[in-house]
Amino acid sequence: MQSLRYLFRIGRGPSSSHTMGPLAAAKRFLAENPGAQRYKVILYGSLAKTGKGHMTDAVLEEAFAGKACEIVFDFETPTERHPNMMDFYAYSFGNEVVQKRFYSVGGGEVLAEWEKPSEHAEVYKFNSFTEISEYCREHDIRIWQYVEECEGKEIWTYLTDVWTTMQNAIKSGLVAEGVLHGGIGTKRKARYLFRQKHIDESEETKANRLICAYAYAVSEHNASGGTIVTAPTCGACGVVPAVLKFLQTKRNFSDTEIIHALATAGIIGNLIKTNASISGAECGCQAEIGTACSMAAAAAAELYELDLDQIEYAAEMSIEHHLGLTCDPVLGLVQIPCIERNAIAAMRALNAVNLADFLADSRQISFDMIVDTMYETGKDLKVMYRETSEGGLAKKFNV
Repeated sequence: MQSLRYLFRIGRGPSSSHTMGPLAAAKRFLAENPGAQRYKVILYGSLAKTGKGHMTDAVLEEAFAGKACEIVFDFETPTERHPNMMDFYAYSFGNEVVQKRFYSVGGGEVLAEWEKPSEHAEVYKFNSFTEISEYCREHDIRIWQYVEECEGKEIWTYLTDVWTTMQNAIKSGLVAEGVLHGGIGTKRKARYLFRQKHIDESEETKANRLICAYAYAVSEHNASGGTIVTAPTCGACGVVPAVLKFLQTKRNFSDTEIIHALATAGIIGNLIKTNASISGAECGCQAEIGTACSMAAAAAAELYELDLDQIEYAAEMSIEHHLGLTCDPVLGLVQIPCIERNAIAAMRALNAVNLADFLADSRQISFDMIVDTMYETGKDLKVMYRETSEGGLAKKFNV
């Protein structure tokens, strides 16, 4: 598996596949072809069908600022390798000089036509939870110690930056007010949730309100194009920060403990990315929110110092009960139902940890099995339910 740096990416929202990925591809193409007189970008599949709502054209216009560039939305051409496909063209003296195809494969990562995900340096020798847990048991270490062993101590500096960015997104989201862009009138709710206090509010109600406030804060910050961390994607970026912020506030966990938990979450996300998918366009929202919930559950279990079986069970349950979740963003915006799903998944992650604490010794489904199941389920989803805004709420909702 690759470094956690390729999973936790710091960048601009609202979509890792539709803004961060295309922006990275554009910068790469421009660096390789700086002297062309004009350019053209053709967006296919999900990039075409939800590109406007996801601000794909806006980030491309920024990337090519000051240069002549035509952006074309192609809704018809099939996308066999991956639904997030785009072609870049460079022209000089009226002639096509260079053409290059890229795929935005989730989490902000882009691959050229001939590239494979494995072309990034492999720093982890194991690609399954079974192998990792066996190794950790054999050497009497925790998952975060395995991360340090594979990545070196410098990974903690990077994860510290990740945690700082997550906290900044929460802070920004909790004070922002108004309506999000896009035309469907989505009101920011994080500030309202955070400040609502009732005399007879139970501890459980307060906990749920705060978790949701944190998740809304990051998700709304993302939807407005703010800087966030893919965890594992922009659309699902609110789950992990919400759980970690809530637990740190409630239990006074140190920042060091938090980044150790982030490392454990990263292993879970990396395994799903390696063996299945974290792309909503490829496998539906189960690949985004389901993965985020699984990562958050593993992180929380690490903070509570649960054992490997309990961590695995919490992570497995979190995916299992998101199986089949569709990706149907209204108008292609990362707002409805995306923002609410981040809040629900954050609460569900903590519920999974509580259940795993009691019942891990009776589990029958492995983490590796559920990841494989999620991937097959995602491939079986109709295209209209995989980030095309052609089915589900996106079809029924009337602006």
